[in-house]
Amino acid sequence: MAEMSVDLVAVERLLWSGQASFVSAQTTEGQIGIMPGHEPLLGQLVEGGTVNIVSTDGERIVAAVHGGFFSVTANTVRVLAESAEFAGEVDVEEARKVLADTSATEEQQRAAQARVRAVEQVASA
Repeated sequence: MAEMSVDLVAVERLLWSGQASFVSAQTTEGQIGIMPGHEPLLGQLVEGGTVNIVSTDGERIVAAVHGGFFSVTANTVRVLAESAEFAGEVDVEEARKVLADTSATEEQQRAAQARVRAVEQVASA
């Protein structure tokens, strides 16, 4: 099985590092999927998006990300997010409260949407 080295890093911490067979992310140009051997690429992550990683042992890692970049070479993917959290760390009730709060800023709304979307992606797997 072809594999690539993947790092998912937020400003405050390294979330995940390992070998993967697939990575997908939401970019300002749309959804993109990366497999080993992909052409080099630099992309901008959307505000309030998600990143999905499939490790070589079949584990699926889903994270809500807020802004940042990712870089791709033939054998590496580096996701550098302004902030990120695993779907399993999300307080869904709190995120839904933010979505219902009409006084929440647009940035808070996007971050809450990403958190809920990440949890829903794990639930639908």
